[in-house]
Amino acid sequence: MILIVGLGNPGKKYKKTRHNIGSRVLDEFQKENSFPFLKFSQKLNSLISEGKIGRKKILLVKPQTFMNKSGQVVKALTTHYPLKTTNLIVIHDDIDLSLGKIRISKGRGSAGHKGVESIIKELRTKNFVRFRIGIQPKKGKPKNPEKFVLQKFFKTEEKIVKKIIKTTCDALKTALTEGIEKAMNKFNK
Repeated sequence: MILIVGLGNPGKKYKKTRHNIGSRVLDEFQKENSFPFLKFSQKLNSLISEGKIGRKKILLVKPQTFMNKSGQVVKALTTHYPLKTTNLIVIHDDIDLSLGKIRISKGRGSAGHKGVESIIKELRTKNFVRFRIGIQPKKGKPKNPEKFVLQKFFKTEEKIVKKIIKTTCDALKTALTEGIEKAMNKFNK
């Protein structure tokens, strides 16, 4: 089984914020690949959908904790469904990448991302795959990143956001069907 976690904050207030792009990718991936609707699991404090890509069993998860507590949910999931962390994919925003860019990485530190930091702390390893989606504006990294990530995308940015969500879904599908290395070679530009 492969666990794909789309990071974000719960609730309507945060739905279209920059910090929730990982969650938006997961929603789109679920629709594109005809996975069942995400259902709430009280035990795992997550919205979950189970499906298959080819012969691989896939679990799509949106933690219903705030970003900096994401690790608690991921740890509960990897315990409930005994999974190796090498079968974990985390999708999240990255303020160090320009808006519209995607980077697939594995075994790297959090680079200050509180959700990823929480996952690394709870799992006690960096040995998982990350799909990092750029949210940095054209004028560069903002002075107050904590405030910036909780803002919604500007209308002028939404076209780029929709495109990168689609590209990330394609990259995920490539990683699942052809392997992570192939996805990295094709989408890390």
